[in-house]
Amino acid sequence: MIAFASALLLLTQTGPAGSSVVLTFETGAQTGSVMVALYDSEAAYEGGPAVARMAVPASGEVVARFENLPAGDYAVKAFHDVNGNGEMDQNPFGMPTEPYAFSNNAVGNMGPARWARARFPVSGETAQTIVIR
Repeated sequence: MIAFASALLLLTQTGPAGSSVVLTFETGAQTGSVMVALYDSEAAYEGGPAVARMAVPASGEVVARFENLPAGDYAVKAFHDVNGNGEMDQNPFGMPTEPYAFSNNAVGNMGPARWARARFPVSGETAQTIVIR
């Protein structure tokens, strides 16, 4: 009985796994794919593994949907893989040559946008429109 009560308490603290994130991307090109990575912590966002990844064809409406997420804070990194090689292309100095974006349309300063600017709360269904530049 104590184990059951402990498990129930743990479930109520972490929230239900029924939340979802729907991301609509605005991009200029109709070729390739938009590559999307979803993160659930600052540590993961700053260099750890993504909770989920998805490639969405860039022709037509570009929408990524992540289902069955626990409620909490999340952030997104995305780029438009215009040439379809599966990688973010960079110039010789390491600067991206393909369009990219972050959740909340956050902008970085000499690098990616920080977690504090890109994170957003998720509880239930959460939607965002992200402009890829």
